[in-house]
Amino acid sequence: MSALNVYRFGPAAGPAVLVLHGVTGHGKRWEDLAANHLPDVRIIAPDLRGHGRSSTLPPWTFEAVVDDLIELLDAETTEAVTVVGHSFGGACALYLARRRPDLVRQLILLDPALGLEPDLAGEVADSILAEPDYESVAHARADKLDSAWADAEPHILEAELAEHLVRTEQGRYGWRMSLPAIISYWGQMARPFVLPPNLPMVLVQALKVQPPFVTPAFRAALAEHLGERLTVHEWECDHMIPQALPAETAALIRSVL
Repeated sequence: MSALNVYRFGPAAGPAVLVLHGVTGHGKRWEDLAANHLPDVRIIAPDLRGHGRSSTLPPWTFEAVVDDLIELLDAETTEAVTVVGHSFGGACALYLARRRPDLVRQLILLDPALGLEPDLAGEVADSILAEPDYESVAHARADKLDSAWADAEPHILEAELAEHLVRTEQGRYGWRMSLPAIISYWGQMARPFVLPPNLPMVLVQALKVQPPFVTPAFRAALAEHLGERLTVHEWECDHMIPQALPAETAALIRSVL
């Protein structure tokens, strides 16, 4: 069946919430939020193509990710789902809603990353290529704390290291992901932003992210396009919203179910 490895949390039946992680991430990142804050909610959490334990094969495009998600949803449910997307996952959620609006009940986008300035996307991609791995687990932990994970509880960061950090063939440590896919996805996020179909949407912007991933142009276009169907929140946190503010994120998800 699907090229995706999938984590499932909560009840096996009932209305589903599809949660999509950010670039370099994995579906198990949602486990703490699901288990400790939304135990009664059916949550479907795939490793997106090129990430975690899913297929690493190309193409590495929004369109290919959406193909995978359509196949997954066709297998999992016959009803439209609430889609929660963080960062790159937020961009994927938008592309899914545009392609198959019948599959999406509503969107919750957590600091989505799309329509990024090419200079910014290129700079990040170059930095990943320059330092793709670490000499030790301690080095990886320190890098996470320096790059948006400082707000997360220690046990959440330790779970991330335990699940996602693996030994490389050279005896170093790297994230469980395809480096070519990650570089390609940063290029995807520099494509011009797209707008969703006319459905309810919640947008959360992380105010500590500078320059912002949620650009003023994107926010203005969403407001004009969706009108009263759009709800915007500004949260005083860094980019890793589900890890930094899991209780608040869970309450937001529950409020729309």
